[in-house]
Amino acid sequence: MDKHYLSKSGMEKLQADLNDWKYVKRPAMVKQLQIAREHGDLSENAEYHAAKEELARIDSKIHQLEATMNSAVMIDSSKIVADKVRLLTRVRVRDEKKKSEREFTIVSAAEANPAEGRISHQSPIGQGLMGSKIGDKVEISIPAGVVEWTILDIFPLE
Repeated sequence: MDKHYLSKSGMEKLQADLNDWKYVKRPAMVKQLQIAREHGDLSENAEYHAAKEELARIDSKIHQLEATMNSAVMIDSSKIVADKVRLLTRVRVRDEKKKSEREFTIVSAAEANPAEGRISHQSPIGQGLMGSKIGDKVEISIPAGVVEWTILDIFPLE
């Protein structure tokens, strides 16, 4: 089983998500299923079948979150040395073609959110950046083509 390396805030968010699915969403769906069951003939009760399918989806999500939680390892970000790009570091790069700068935070897949610049260390960009040092030039193949970046700075996650 793969380990999921999480920051303290990532671990707290994962636990909050699990609690929400287990203690809010699932009980609400069980109640909805019970109400639908009371409407009579289950073989022709679309509401019942939809609720049953949704409950199965919720149970699957709970199982997934529990598996992630069971394999989670919390990393103390205060002990991260920012001498190279690694998990729980922020990296600022310059795109050599566009002459623009971007910043990424390298996190586990469980904490990734590309819209916020939080990329997984397992993603093509994350893999391409991992281990790089300030001044290194990296070429990373992404769906849009190959990007050429220079590592400008590396910061520990706060």
